[in-house]
Amino acid sequence: MTRNRKIFPAAFVLVLFIAALPVFAATQDGAQQARILRVGPGRTYAKPSDAARAVRDGDVIEIDAGVYLGDVAVWTKNGLTLRGVGGMAHLKANGQSAQRKAIWVIQGDDTTVENIEFSGAKVRDRNGAGIRQEGAGLKVRNSYFHDNQEGILSGTNLDSDILIEHSEFARNGYPDGQAHNLYIGRVRSFTLRFSYVHHAIIGSNVKSRALANRIEYNRIMDGRDGRVNYSIDLSNGGLSFIIGNVIQQGPETENYHLIAFGPEGAGPGRNELFVVNNTLVNDRSSGVFVRNKTRTPAHLYNNLFVGQGDVVTGDAILFGNVHARREGWRTRAKRWVFGDPENPLGGIPGSMQNQIVENADFVAPLRRNYRLGPRSPAIDAGVALETADGVDLTPRFEPGPPEKTIKRPQHGPLDAGAYEYAE
Repeated sequence: MTRNRKIFPAAFVLVLFIAALPVFAATQDGAQQARILRVGPGRTYAKPSDAARAVRDGDVIEIDAGVYLGDVAVWTKNGLTLRGVGGMAHLKANGQSAQRKAIWVIQGDDTTVENIEFSGAKVRDRNGAGIRQEGAGLKVRNSYFHDNQEGILSGTNLDSDILIEHSEFARNGYPDGQAHNLYIGRVRSFTLRFSYVHHAIIGSNVKSRALANRIEYNRIMDGRDGRVNYSIDLSNGGLSFIIGNVIQQGPETENYHLIAFGPEGAGPGRNELFVVNNTLVNDRSSGVFVRNKTRTPAHLYNNLFVGQGDVVTGDAILFGNVHARREGWRTRAKRWVFGDPENPLGGIPGSMQNQIVENADFVAPLRRNYRLGPRSPAIDAGVALETADGVDLTPRFEPGPPEKTIKRPQHGPLDAGAYEYAE
């Protein structure tokens, strides 16, 4: 017995040491498996704010679907993944805010947010956000921001890259016009793709001060009753690509420009705009599709402009565009009496292969279905494109519901606009 008692403690310590080796090694090389913190009724953490107080760097927070009324949080750790499971987790502000800023204030770096719904954020400063982004690096996927004073509001952080995809932003803003569906501050880069952004309250649907912008394959729309400012406001320019979107301005909009580039002055670094294969619809009686306030010519390729107004103000180079003017009888009569004005697409130096036509021949324009009909002049009207600054200018996808990614057919010459005609 004495011998056994002496051997057992030594063996026990050895077993514990061996068992601990994998955990120790994983910790030393940085590959330790992330913890999963589960949130919801009956879980360890009843509310997201409970998990926010216990979280560590690299954790995954899984939030059960359901409504979390008045629960707000500040996330300070890095490398977090915050996601709804079993459906969307709905964070409904109900008069509450974190730090008088937002439903979620994210101060950590490299955060991912998935499958979360944010609504009702309101603060005294009139910029209560679903998310106030203060850290460097944010990815948002499959999420829904609505009826806040700001959908997402980010501050200045030149180490920050922000990606938003497969998400919806609706009715965010404030009647003074200073709040927006999306407001991205001065960050290194901003990417918005495969999303639906609509009906901002007086402010812009998309406003960005990023040094680089990529806005691709989204539907950015007002409908019949929207009263937005700009559809897209790239306030300080930047190296910017707007590719393959449907952008629609309603008859009640507060501002007659759809895309504004550098309206508040060009920022430092490169300021150059590429507007490629978009369908832009102006339902006002006048307007400007692209307003370029920088000294660098904007590149407008293969777009379908529908409605009255100027295609572009400021310097620009245009190739392969179609302008369907959709004129009423009064405008047609005026042209018959006074003659046709100079072609606004062909009169710009360095521009070619552009057309002015009467109608675009959409499938169902009253239902905002802007796919091409069989007689559309946009069919085969585009020019072949290559790359610019390493960005492929050829459209590879088409805008659709936020939850879907729709590949654009590739056959024959490119059609002008966001959609390729398919029989």
